[in-house]
Amino acid sequence: MASAIRGSRVGAGPMGEAERGDSIARAYVSYWCARGHEVRPSFAVEETVVIPAEWDCPKCGYPAGRDRNNPPSPEVNVPYKTHLAYVKERRTDAEGEKLLEEALRKLRGDDEE
Repeated sequence: MASAIRGSRVGAGPMGEAERGDSIARAYVSYWCARGHEVRPSFAVEETVVIPAEWDCPKCGYPAGRDRNNPPSPEVNVPYKTHLAYVKERRTDAEGEKLLEEALRKLRGDDEE
């Protein structure tokens, strides 16, 4: 008895271009990051396709641009500041000591008001 799927295996994909459909024209665009990595994603060649100015580098995560000699600089992540850090930006140590003394006087009941 002959098998209808002779010469094929379970899980085999399409047999050729006709079964997959026509492939669309693609354009490869080069992007470079600050570390010198080149990324070449492909985009469909159509009027409606917008090619982005920047692309994330898959090797280092830096942003990559289309100008090899002038890649975009990576974003600087400012670490989380505590409440105390913000207070120290607004007040000098002398002002802090004065406020502390006033608050302690009020707590002790030494306030003359």
